[in-house]
Amino acid sequence: MRALAQTAFQFPEDGRQSETARAVARGTRRLLRQHGYATVTELPLADGRRADVVALGQDGTITIIEVKSSVADFRADAKWRFYQAHCDRLFFAIPADMPAAIMPEEAGLIVADAYGAEIVREANEKRLAAATRKAMFIRFGQAAAHRLHRLGDPDGWGEQHGLF
Repeated sequence: MRALAQTAFQFPEDGRQSETARAVARGTRRLLRQHGYATVTELPLADGRRADVVALGQDGTITIIEVKSSVADFRADAKWRFYQAHCDRLFFAIPADMPAAIMPEEAGLIVADAYGAEIVREANEKRLAAATRKAMFIRFGQAAAHRLHRLGDPDGWGEQHGLF
């Protein structure tokens, strides 16, 4: 048990994110942690979409961060508008070499690398309805708990829980 406690746990790469996207997500999560947020990545939402990073604040605020690794990545993906129905605040997180000017003004902006991040533009806040907030809390908590279970018992994990 002692050796297990000293091991750094990492989830296997799922092949969906580029190295740049993983680095931006990592730096963004570090920034959010410094501000008291808990985060999960690749959280499936009720509408079937998957949010890159979801952050839960100490005050119950839910923030979604859409990671974009390149201009092509941004232009190929318009689903970010749907995320607004699942959060109080929406940010884009991009690498420093991506032009910030193309990012939509309706969302906040974070510039990040693998080691940290900076909020360049705050996001507007739109408070969620109570029922949506409760559903997101449950989704967030279950995802985090299932992922911890999978780390602690990888052989006892069934495919039926593939969403988390």
